[in-house]
Amino acid sequence: EVQLVESGGGLVQPGGSLRLSCAASGFRFSGYAMSWYRQAPGKERELVASISNTGGSTNYADPVKGRFTISRDNVKRLVSLQMNSLKPEDTAVYYCKREIGNYWGQGTQVTVSS
Repeated sequence: EVQLVESGGGLVQPGGSLRLSCAASGFRFSGYAMSWYRQAPGKERELVASISNTGGSTNYADPVKGRFTISRDNVKRLVSLQMNSLKPEDTAVYYCKREIGNYWGQGTQVTVSS
């Protein structure tokens, strides 16, 4: 069974930082590209960042470019999202997803507010 479990969400002030983690199991983790998505209330889920299976290539959505960094550790089977210079508009539930197949984590809430 494919399982993706996010953690690290919480409340942070604007300009602050947060690091999200996604623990993966049930599949050959090193063989798949992984992504982070987010969904704010009343809005569609949007792609935030993606990373290739080796970690050698990354892509970011324009709103987070330069502020967020996606990374992975294929030994620990973890995908991380380092979020810096957070803005209120970053507030959303953040989801980890395997690029191939409809496999999602349960999501973790990130709230950026003063």
